[in-house]
Order: sequence, then structure tokens, then C-alpha cells
Amino acid sequence: MHSIKRDGGATMCKTAARLPSRQDHAVRHSTRMSSIYETLRADIIVAMKARDSVTTTALRTADAAIKRAAMDGNKEIDDVLSLATLRKAVKNLTDANLEFAKGGRADLVATNEIEIKILQKYLPAGLDADKLDTLIAEAISSTGATTKKEMGKVIGALKAHPDAALIDFGAVSKLVQSKLL
Repeated sequence: MHSIKRDGGATMCKTAARLPSRQDHAVRHSTRMSSIYETLRADIIVAMKARDSVTTTALRTADAAIKRAAMDGNKEIDDVLSLATLRKAVKNLTDANLEFAKGGRADLVATNEIEIKILQKYLPAGLDADKLDTLIAEAISSTGATTKKEMGKVIGALKAHPDAALIDFGAVSKLVQSKLL
């Protein structure tokens, strides 16, 4: 058996298996990652090369939020996690805009609007109002809900619908409340 010296003077056998590189690690784990997340990561690189600091900052913030959500929930990064995190970021920015507008901070409102537009590229187009009204009416009739106390049944039926990923449940809850007594 022959031995060779590697970094730090440690002796290793020539016949020893090749140590995995960072690229091997990335290839192995990229198959499990979200396609939305992969697109976002690729767009960060494009924005950096284009020296677009606004887009780079917005995408890096979203990247960090997705990684944080995965770490907090001890989950793999997938499309569901990516979409939920991006929707939450857009909602937070929208809510912040309301507060900034009340405070007369048009500069911060404009900055947030730009960031919202950047993040919305990664979100699927929502359902149109007519389709959403139809889904809500079907859910109300299928559950037999008549009062606001039964709103949970309607929301549960909507979450079970195949188009649930396209539904903004924050807005839907208001619509369901308006249709129930």
C-alpha cells in the first residue's frame, strides 16, 4: 500500500475513496431543493453580476428567510416552504407599506413596492375574482355553513381543494365572512 500526504500532513492511502467536494454535495442535495428556490438562487447570481443592488438585496433577504424557515421547521426546502415564505414576506412588506404611508414615508413605501414586485415574480398567479367566488360558494354549500362560527369548515374545504396553492387565505377569510351571517 502506498501512502500520500494531504493537507495538514495527514497520511492517507492512495486507494482510499475520494472525499466528496462541495460541488458533489451541491449536486446531491440540489435534486431535493425547490425549483422556485433554485430559480431564486440563480437570479441572485444574475443580479450580482449585473450589479443590481436593489434586486440582489431583495433576493438575498428572501433566500435567508427561506433558509431560516427550513431550519426553524427542520424541513427540506421545497416549493411549499418557498411559496409560504415568499407570500409571508410580501404580506409583511404590504403591511409595512400601510404603516409607512400613515407616517408619511413615501420613500420607504416606494422601496417596499419595488421589493414586492421582485418577490411576486416567484409567486404563482392567484385565482381571478370570479373563480374564487365560485370556489367559496361551492365550499359554503358543500359544508352547509351558514354562520361565521362555521367559517373554519369552509376554510378547511378550500384548503383541501386542488387549487389551494393559488388561494390567498388572508383575503379569502374576509370574503367568506362577508358571505356568512
